[in-house]
Amino acid sequence: MSAGSPIGFVGLGAMGTPMVEALLDGGFAVLVADVRAEAAEALAGRGATVAASAAEVAEGAETVLVSLPTPEVVRTVVDEVASGSRLRTFVDLSTTGPSTTEAVAAVLADKRVRYLDAPVSGGVAGVAARRLTVMASGDEAVFEEMKPLLATFAATILYVGAVPGQGQLAKLLNNLLSATAFAITSEATTLGVRAGLDAGTLLDVFNASTGRNTATSDKFPRQVLTRAFASGFRLKLMTKDVELCLAEARARGHAMPVGGLVQQLWTLAAARAEDEDDHTEFVRLAEEWAGVEVVGEVAHAGR
Repeated sequence: MSAGSPIGFVGLGAMGTPMVEALLDGGFAVLVADVRAEAAEALAGRGATVAASAAEVAEGAETVLVSLPTPEVVRTVVDEVASGSRLRTFVDLSTTGPSTTEAVAAVLADKRVRYLDAPVSGGVAGVAARRLTVMASGDEAVFEEMKPLLATFAATILYVGAVPGQGQLAKLLNNLLSATAFAITSEATTLGVRAGLDAGTLLDVFNASTGRNTATSDKFPRQVLTRAFASGFRLKLMTKDVELCLAEARARGHAMPVGGLVQQLWTLAAARAEDEDDHTEFVRLAEEWAGVEVVGEVAHAGR
């Protein structure tokens, strides 16, 4: 990165906006763009410079980071920025899957643009606290050079491999585990409630015992018992990540029978959900089947 050159950032959604804020607070000049003009303009007040398009970002920044919702959007943005006159390094913070990453890497290599595959985990709460986990793959020298940028919003920055796509696979496997934990916790808690157990107390049991997981310790106390359903990660995006993971398993001839069942459950939930529904609303599927509602006191969340 050249001294004084702004950092480009494309994609100002629930994750991208606080990432840019972290970069600004870290002393970096940032050139931003989003298809929603209002999202970019909101960051102008924080000191960011607004570009009219992703292509314009690549004309003004040597390093461009993106945080985008789907593989298709990532491919579109890559096509827009790849020929940028100043672009030298492209960092993808999105979750797209290895096959998309391989295609993106080929496009960028043809333009002699360096590429770091760097998906993140931790969600909206994690980026707000600047405690995300980054799982990066690509050239290790590029990884080391990008670490100061990533450290503005991430507490754990892991280098998982030299081949672009390895970071994506690590992220997809993580999200499959997360989706599985949420699905089985939904089934377990609805059975408990149906049998007369208090949902909050049941979660206390799980969290003091071997059943503890991210759903029991965080998502159910904060999002389900309170009926807030506002974790900041959409149900259809979780479903997309699970589908990408199972597609990778099929491509490699790797059997995942439990994962396949989890995928079916999330696909069913997504078919019944609105586009903006939070992923924690998956529990409504289990609640409907059981004829109960998982509610409890907020006090249980801290125990």
